[in-house]
Amino acid sequence: MPHILVTGASGFLGGAVLTAIQKAHPDWTLTNLDLRPPPVSQPGVAYVQADITQQSEVDLAIRKANPDAIINVAGWVPNGSLRYSNSEALRGKVFAINHQGTLNVLSAAQETKCKAFVQTSSCTVVSDDLDHEYPNMTEDIPIGHATLAYGASKAPAELAVLAANTPAFKTCALRPATIIGPGDTYGVIATIHACIAKGETPWIIGTGDNMYDFAYITNIADAHLLALDNLLSTTPIPASAAGEAIFVSNQQPVYFRDFMLAIWKEFDHVPPFQLVVPTPLAWVAGLAAEIKTWVTGAKASTLSRGSVRDAVGTRYASNEKARRVLGYYPRVDFVDAVRLACDDYKCILAEREKMVNDNGVKAD
Repeated sequence: MPHILVTGASGFLGGAVLTAIQKAHPDWTLTNLDLRPPPVSQPGVAYVQADITQQSEVDLAIRKANPDAIINVAGWVPNGSLRYSNSEALRGKVFAINHQGTLNVLSAAQETKCKAFVQTSSCTVVSDDLDHEYPNMTEDIPIGHATLAYGASKAPAELAVLAANTPAFKTCALRPATIIGPGDTYGVIATIHACIAKGETPWIIGTGDNMYDFAYITNIADAHLLALDNLLSTTPIPASAAGEAIFVSNQQPVYFRDFMLAIWKEFDHVPPFQLVVPTPLAWVAGLAAEIKTWVTGAKASTLSRGSVRDAVGTRYASNEKARRVLGYYPRVDFVDAVRLACDDYKCILAEREKMVNDNGVKAD
């Protein structure tokens, strides 16, 4: 039976990918390669500790595991205000993990019997170019123009993986949309929920009719399973994913404002009024918020020049290739995805409140 190694499987997406493989192929051998042990037990999964930024550690771990296939999920996603930072220190960390880390895993895989390599790339290889609009993105759009560190780091990693594709070592790259769901470590629901306490929910930045797409965690895990099965198959149906980059999402783009309203509604909040803020004015306000944070050392506001440009942009992808090549269709629809993600965050908030009540200290 095949032996599958998943990097970053102690995390949000990696753990979901492991679960999807276990359910579909309970007799397969699975290994989790991660810097940190899984937060909860993963029965039937071997854990190997390694830092993907360290070539020697990766070489030793992968050589010892000697897997038939690798799914490289490990990475770091700057969230909140860090998403828009282009500080040298942040970019260095992002590139060390997302780019060099991928190169390390890739080169180690090529020295073993590994014959399939699925790379978790990101829609941001295109959409993190905040200077342009990207409606209905397709895979033929050139990458490498991202203005934000995360997308900029994922693009060369993806290109390296696809360039390594051969008949004996098949590779592909999945480009998930922003992922939501239980266990979310990207902070999507948390960031939007935080607008309630900050009194920021009434403000509509720009026209409010820009569209985004998102994806539920198990749907993206399903896509990874489909890609893995495709690369391991001698006769992939309906088509081979080898050498291909593929966008995957919930296939239900929504107005960004409606997405936020849906989340706030799950927490019984409706904005007391709504006020449209022209984009140029919001940009100036974002600059002012950044200056205030820099001068006072206060906690960064949700508002920044980057968040304004992000919030008014249109960025969603076509999933035609995912359907055609992988046979991918999301099993959890978007309405249920929002509800389930918010239910999970409600539990997190309840646990924090209990900690405060039990210990008399504020939980982070």
